[in-house]
Parts: sequence; C-alpha cells; structure tokens
Amino acid sequence: MQDAAGIPSEPTLPGSPGIDGRIMDAVLAGRLRPGSRLGEHQLATLFAVSRTLVREALIRLAVRRIVRVSTRRGWFVMEPSPLEARETLEARCALEYGMLTMATPPGPAGIARLRDHLRHEQRLLTAGDAAERSVQLGNFHVHLAEILGNRIAAEMLRDLTARTMLISALYQAPRDAAASAAEHVLIVDALAAGEMLRAASIMRDHLRHVATMLQPAPRREPLVALPQALTPGATTRRMSLIPQE
Repeated sequence: MQDAAGIPSEPTLPGSPGIDGRIMDAVLAGRLRPGSRLGEHQLATLFAVSRTLVREALIRLAVRRIVRVSTRRGWFVMEPSPLEARETLEARCALEYGMLTMATPPGPAGIARLRDHLRHEQRLLTAGDAAERSVQLGNFHVHLAEILGNRIAAEMLRDLTARTMLISALYQAPRDAAASAAEHVLIVDALAAGEMLRAASIMRDHLRHVATMLQPAPRREPLVALPQALTPGATTRRMSLIPQE
C-alpha cells in the first residue's frame, strides 16, 4: 500500500497506529520534544521492522514538517524557528477562521459531539493530566473541522496542531489550560446558536492569544528514552480523522 506521496505504508496490526502515527502521538502528547533524536536503528528495534520501513515513516513525517534529517547526524524532531512559529499560527488562524465563515451551522448531533468533547476537556483539567489535556485541547480543532464536513481541513489541522505543540514547547510561556477550554466553550455556544461569524471571531481571538504569548524559552535537554516516549499511555487517544460516534 502507498500513501498520497507514493511512499509505501508500513504494515501494522489491525487498529494500531503505524510508526509515523506513534511518533506523531508522542509529539502531540509532549513525550517527544523539539530536537529529540530519532535513531533509525533504535526505532527499527523498537518496532521490530526493517530500517527501510522506519526511514519511509520518517520521510512521511518530514514531508509534514514534524521531523527533519541532518546529514551525518540523523533524524530529529523539528525545532521551528520563531518565524516558522508565527507563520504556523497565522496559517491556523486563516484556515480555521475561513472554515467557520464559509460553513453552515452544525446539526444537533455535531453540537452534541462537541459538547461531549468539552466535558472530556473539563475532566482532564480536573485530573491534572497535562499530556492528555494538551492532546485533547488540540483535538477539539480537528473534531470541529470534521463536524463542519471538511476532512481536508481536519487533516491539515492535525499536522498544524502537532507543529503548534512543538512551538509551545519552545516559545510559549505556560498558559492556563482552563482559559483555552473556556474559549472552546464560547465557540461551541456560538455554533449552537447558529452564529458562524461570531464563532469565527472567537476562534480568531483564541488563536491570537496563543500567538501573543510566543517568547524565547530556556533550552531544555531534548534527549528522551524512545521506548518510553513511543509507548502509548493508557489514557492517550490519537487525533483520529475518523468521525467518532
């Protein structure tokens, strides 16, 4: 099987994410930080596959600008520059604002799904699960695109959200996660009222809040134990592009 770029997809167990999916999950959950080294031999051993399959997965992630390759040094999780950070957030703002202004209001089933996701965010805020909380705060935007019927935007937002996680790790001061969750509630309230322009305006302000908090952060040691980072946690859920019931 080949993906859209013509690169063969690696075989996986039914229902389990592939190598690139597991790396993406670890990035989204903050278990793999910017600059983390991804050794081909170590990954091949960890996943019990050939280095060729590992390299193909890393190439797919490089196309999505989640990892990069350095001559003679190997593969690393991307470290976005300040310019790339700002451009990524501007791209998200343009995509999500435009998507909301052009879409029709979601129906009751879509609103119910978003409300359920908001309740999940609140449970994670209460539980203090920072990694899963970050994943699900980003997952809200992917779910929203799905519910509005734009699967292309959902796929683009999954990659942009992963890049945002890398940006946050490098440049964003800790922000009260409750503030992000509260803004999600305002967006859903506007959608439920059928006020798409108001929802778009709240979304624009929501993403601008993130952009205004970008600042250089102290460099932290990116070295991690890959087996630990790439082992899915018991509570970690992927940013699925398949609509959930």
